Amino acid sequence: MAFALSDMRLISTAFADGGAIPTRYTGEGEDVSPGLAWSQAPDGTQAFAVICHDPDAPLLSAGGTYGFVHWVLYNIPNSVSELPEAVNEYTAGLTDFGRSGYGGPMPPEGHGVHRYYFWILALNEDLQLPPDLTLWQLLEKVEPVVIGMNRLVGTYRRG
Repeated sequence: MAFALSDMRLISTAFADGGAIPTRYTGEGEDVSPGLAWSQAPDGTQAFAVICHDPDAPLLSAGGTYGFVHWVLYNIPNSVSELPEAVNEYTAGLTDFGRSGYGGPMPPEGHGVHRYYFWILALNEDLQLPPDLTLWQLLEKVEPVVIGMNRLVGTYRRG
């Protein structure tokens, strides 16, 4: 499957789609991940992955990637349809902060409003991937088994 939106739905208990992300979930606040819930996973889903990426960040790497990666979480079983706030289960990948786990929004001062894309990916295989994959490594490994995906976009402007 190509990377295209499916009928899956992703919501947060912390903010509405297109809405502002509360400071609590940012680098200026408690820096904890927001609660997320999803529905309408495709038949055959065996696992999920969640990512958060800021395409508005002024970064372009030598490898051709862009933006800033705030969260990579995977090896989420198909029996799960929500993540609580500050989740510490499943397998964390590396962020562009240079560490694993969630790292909340914190755009450069004076850079204006950034958009944060929270993605849910449905996989038709439970790959049991190792910890500390980057977003780009994760996408390379899961691309052949993605059967559904969708996103929730939040915004944040540094105070």
